Amino acid sequence: MHVAQGVPYPLFNSPPHDLAITSRILDVHRKVGFDILHAHYAIPHAVSAYLAREAAHNYDGQSPPKLVTTLHGTDITLVGNDPSYAALTEHVLVASDIVTTVSQDLAKRTRENFHVLSTPCAIEVIPNFVDLNFFTPPNPDQSIGDWCRGGPVAVHVSNFRAVKQVPWLVRSFAQAIGDKQATLLLVGDGPEQPECRRIAVELGIEDNVRFLGTRDALPQLLGPACVYCSSSAEESFGLSALEAMACGTPVVSTAVGGVPEVVTDGVSGYLTAPGDMTAYAEALAKLLFNPDHSREMGLAARRESEQRFDRSVITAQYEDMYRRVLQNN
Repeated sequence: MHVAQGVPYPLFNSPPHDLAITSRILDVHRKVGFDILHAHYAIPHAVSAYLAREAAHNYDGQSPPKLVTTLHGTDITLVGNDPSYAALTEHVLVASDIVTTVSQDLAKRTRENFHVLSTPCAIEVIPNFVDLNFFTPPNPDQSIGDWCRGGPVAVHVSNFRAVKQVPWLVRSFAQAIGDKQATLLLVGDGPEQPECRRIAVELGIEDNVRFLGTRDALPQLLGPACVYCSSSAEESFGLSALEAMACGTPVVSTAVGGVPEVVTDGVSGYLTAPGDMTAYAEALAKLLFNPDHSREMGLAARRESEQRFDRSVITAQYEDMYRRVLQNN
């Protein structure tokens, strides 16, 4: 591991970390020689890798490395598409030897936003993977802890940004449970958490909605739950949903972005149209209050994660892509 550290200097408002990354890449390349630079996120990492590759042309006896850029979502849909960065983002994508995205949906939006279909850039889809040894179904006697009043449990994990629509989820949960007993565990923190707390009080379900803050031990929370909830307005992939599936927990999600490429509607969970709270609440209720159905879908979710998203499966796709990039001179 080689760490890049920006240096504070009065000229800069903050240390120029992207330039520190570029310099560190060049330093290591000079010593050992890279065949491939693989950058995750267009801004800033692919820019740093691109600058390092261009500078590497000047080193005697060493060929410049190939450049692979992997896009994850916000680097295209939010940051990279901002007018302040759009031209640079497009240039780096076109200059890459290959661009990968984590979903077909993100590949489509990348092409629409940046028109990067022509040579030398190609776009391939290689999805995210899940560690099936870490995210695994719980032991039969494993409980979800002391956070619940009793009854079935739903879990949501996010950073509580507006795009995650967690206040909408709290309202959907209230509609789903009616006068029945159930608990919604909200894991994470962010700007919309106060609004979620307010809505829970407004709807009289403050004892049914538990705010756990940021936590690391997610399998212990995901595995024993009846359902994982995703309510986003936009998701490039849906990694938290996949992690829940690996734990044997079915998913209810809005059918946005790359989520339908992860969750199979009616098999490993339910997908509903964005904004359709009634359909979403009905899907939640099906899994919350029918444990046999939840268990059956959870088994199917685990199988899907094993067959399509195991780390070894995705690693093999990356290795094949690396070989092809190196052969393409």
